[in-house]
Amino acid sequence: MRVRFAPSPTGYLHIGGLRTALYNFLLARRHGGTFVLRIEDTDRSRFVEDAEQDILEMLRWAGITYDEGPITGGDFGPYRQSERSARYAEVAAQLVKSGNAYVAFDDDDALEAMRSRHRSENNPNPRYDHTTRGEMQNSLTLSADAVDQLLSEGVPHVIRLNVRPGETVVFSDAVRGEVRFESATIDDQVLIKSDGLPTYHLANIVDDHDMGITHVIRGEEWLPSTPKHVLLYQAMGWDVPTMAHLPLILSPTGGKLSKRNAEKQGIPVSVSQYVEAGYEPEALVNFLALLGWNPGDEREVFSLADLTTAFSLERVGQSGVQFDLQKLNWFNEQWLRSKASSQLATRLLPQARAAFGCEDEAYLEQAIDMMKERMTMAADVLDASYLFKAPESYDEKAVSKRWKANSSEVLSAFAVVLSELDAWSEQGLEVSLKAFIDAQGVGMGALMFPLRMALSGVGGGPSLYALMALIGREETLSRIKRAVLTIAT
Repeated sequence: MRVRFAPSPTGYLHIGGLRTALYNFLLARRHGGTFVLRIEDTDRSRFVEDAEQDILEMLRWAGITYDEGPITGGDFGPYRQSERSARYAEVAAQLVKSGNAYVAFDDDDALEAMRSRHRSENNPNPRYDHTTRGEMQNSLTLSADAVDQLLSEGVPHVIRLNVRPGETVVFSDAVRGEVRFESATIDDQVLIKSDGLPTYHLANIVDDHDMGITHVIRGEEWLPSTPKHVLLYQAMGWDVPTMAHLPLILSPTGGKLSKRNAEKQGIPVSVSQYVEAGYEPEALVNFLALLGWNPGDEREVFSLADLTTAFSLERVGQSGVQFDLQKLNWFNEQWLRSKASSQLATRLLPQARAAFGCEDEAYLEQAIDMMKERMTMAADVLDASYLFKAPESYDEKAVSKRWKANSSEVLSAFAVVLSELDAWSEQGLEVSLKAFIDAQGVGMGALMFPLRMALSGVGGGPSLYALMALIGREETLSRIKRAVLTIAT
């Protein structure tokens, strides 16, 4: 088995592209096959300078390694299409010679004139096909001498696929079963553009054949193009690889998750945006794996190794699947909790240092350990600034509602108890607080709310015993004193 991921560097790696890469990777690893990375960079008009680097970095971040590609090399290179132009020209010449393709000289004005002549309510987008090519300037309508003359004069031209009507193109899709297209519905696709570069349709066929690709796994959006590809394989006398078209990723409100509608709904579309937002790579991979595939049981949390064992094309669905950001966040929480706090502390220390001057990695580790069950992103611990410095303000709404006339008095009295406490530990603090409440005859809330407000400035958060144990006696007493003076006035 040889599979490939063939992104175009016309933008940063899309999450849909990462899912395609993941499925190819998993299939290859499960079956002991080869995973090839190929860069399809023939669309120079949309080329983005650092897109290839982004693709390589995001695959590495996700843990998806490839066996052959532009960096690792291999026996079937080069692995950038821009370096394979001579081969495409060679195949295009063979197709023209065999009558399966032809040369067309029509300029933009001629093409628009043709579309204007044939445009109607029933045919809003006329195509260059068997019904219109006879009225155009191409090697099917011109004499051989005329064609040679135009070529010798350097008249711009393209090479088009010669699709013959009256045929049925049939292929088997590993996800969708047998798929049939009538050739009369297929246009005469441009194979070589006027700049001499191939279109995706020719280049990917040639590369897949030359690189020995056995399975083509790609998004559903390529399904309408597949009959053209099958015709090209047949025209060259090549075997058609197994096709598998993955279901569309839909926006939460329906429709394809395009960049435009994703941005409207606050959903990042490029993998780098998820990295910047702080998602764990395991979480995004886990989430994307289940966005179109199911394991056949109730399991949800999968490592990359687990997925390699469990994945199969047979359990990939046909229907589009909605992107659920809340579900992704849930996965991120699960993966965060599975990681050692020490590992997260090492990663977050530079940020904690920059934000709060925190140099104590052991302290940061304790803070993470205390907050882990409340975190969606690793950096959430830094949002709880009260873990690293005294609050500079207090939640006015909560104070006005719950800070009572005796709150300062109760808090001051408890501070005395804390100052005399022998064992400064979570357990010792809990025992002393409950004993104080019993002795004073006040309710738990009468102390807990003002104490939390004094320590954090907000109405909710982690265990107060754990928080006091973390920040220490001196800081706890200092914060209580400041709150009593500030809130009381």
